[in-house]
Amino acid sequence: MLDELQIRGLGVIDEAVLPLGPGLTVVTGETGAGKTMVVTGLLLLFGGRADSARVRTGREQATVDGRLTVAGHAEVISRVTDAGGSLDDDNELVVRRVVSASGRSRAFVGGAPTPVSVLAELADGLVAVHGQSDQIRLSRPAEQRSALDRYAGIDLSAFAEAYAAWSIASAALADRITHAAQLRRETDVLKSGIAEIEAAEPQPGEDLELSALSKRLSHADALRLAASAAHDALRGNPDDLEALDATTLIGSALRALHQQAGDDEKLDALAERLAELATLAADLGSDLGAYADDLDADPARLERVQARRAVLTALVRKYADDPEPDIAAVLRWAAAAQARLDEIDVSDDAIDALRAKVRDAADLLTRLAVEISERRGKAAEQLAAAVSEEIAGLAMPDARVEIRVARRAPIASGPTLEINGELVGVTVDGIDDVDLRLQPHPSAPALPIGKGASGGELSRVMLAIEVCLADTSPVPTLVFDEVDAGVGGRAAVEVGRRLARLASQHQVVVVTHLAQVAAFADRHIVVDKPRGAKGSVTSSDVHPVDGDARVAELARMLAGSDTATARKHASELLASAAKARAN
Repeated sequence: MLDELQIRGLGVIDEAVLPLGPGLTVVTGETGAGKTMVVTGLLLLFGGRADSARVRTGREQATVDGRLTVAGHAEVISRVTDAGGSLDDDNELVVRRVVSASGRSRAFVGGAPTPVSVLAELADGLVAVHGQSDQIRLSRPAEQRSALDRYAGIDLSAFAEAYAAWSIASAALADRITHAAQLRRETDVLKSGIAEIEAAEPQPGEDLELSALSKRLSHADALRLAASAAHDALRGNPDDLEALDATTLIGSALRALHQQAGDDEKLDALAERLAELATLAADLGSDLGAYADDLDADPARLERVQARRAVLTALVRKYADDPEPDIAAVLRWAAAAQARLDEIDVSDDAIDALRAKVRDAADLLTRLAVEISERRGKAAEQLAAAVSEEIAGLAMPDARVEIRVARRAPIASGPTLEINGELVGVTVDGIDDVDLRLQPHPSAPALPIGKGASGGELSRVMLAIEVCLADTSPVPTLVFDEVDAGVGGRAAVEVGRRLARLASQHQVVVVTHLAQVAAFADRHIVVDKPRGAKGSVTSSDVHPVDGDARVAELARMLAGSDTATARKHASELLASAAKARAN
């Protein structure tokens, strides 16, 4: 619920605060007083298009602040939290919209700066503003279908999912058939590559191992000489018994130290280290000898290794696309190629499987579409009767509303379903065209609402639909501007009565120029004619009225002046409205 609206620097309003609350609130004032800026402010506050021309002359920016109670609106609270905002005590939310004179627009939710789109998202769950543009939208088939679905309680989410699945399956089948030749060529390339790789049987890391082995075999003689020389230096050469070696020299050094063992701890520690060196030299010499003995210098093996490396190098050049190509990249290509082959199977069995998938998806979609169509047909009769009854009470006693639900005709290249042997156009909202028509009197034809209704009639039809949909609307706050356009006399009283009925289930804010409507309000706010030197509306010019002040305002609305006769009429209006509301 919207508790308070504060407007600064917007149009003729310099600064104004509107205290709001539950039930029906009406905003009245003379022409040019700025009451329509209330609706403009609400539209801005909930994501409407910013217009720098609306910024008051002499002000750098226009700001609109709203304070709302959002207890029980879990989705709204979650969206505020996601946007970085927070709630005040008692689940109160403060939202702000700022429009600069240069045209820049900013939005704030719960104290956090956010994109303007977040305000529009919040509006979906909090407020609906109805003005002349909504009357125009009512003439659009999509809006009429949406209103009918709301009345029937139709949830299109399951149908939308089925439609998406059917569309994807149909597109996959069409693509498979259309590009079959191209896919077969791609299949041949992939199969050839996989066969070549499988024939070579490359192993992970094999290229690195063969590279190291090739280098060792290519330098076998030099490696053996180096290892033998190192061995002889450490362990001695059996063919040269007089040559000194490291093991002999270390042994001599160790014996010299052992002669003084126990005389000095420091020298004993050095002796221990020398003993370790002797062991290490002996072991290393043995290892070098074994390395030299085992070293393979077989030219035939080297030739086999180089031949294998050539095979692997050819695979890497052909199939490895990585920045650092190797056999691992080749194996990854083979795995991806196999996955692609599984995906683009163009065999008859694969295409038959796709056709079966499309049939199954179409069967489900058809069943859901027919169920929705039948529910729409039944609800259309009920809603048309209810709206006709409502507009009869709005001084249109001979008028009748028709809501026609017809199967959508197929369009060229558009998606279709076959239902009972008939091709029907289908979209994400079903297979039906919904047409709202108005018959002003029995002898007149029923014409589409956008062609056969005047502005006043359109306003009354829209209000009647809102009344009929009141139980189904999740939005807690409804705002009406110009809903009483072209209405007067007894019809105006009935407009007020229905707005009051709506206000029993929603917070309703109405900008009106009719005393008959204002008389039904729980709260009456007056925007006075600008009186300042600059013609600006300030906070003192926007004020609730009650008692005698309210009677005076209704008298002005009725007669244009505060006369005794007008006051009497105003008092009678208030009493009549109070009685009607009590009943």
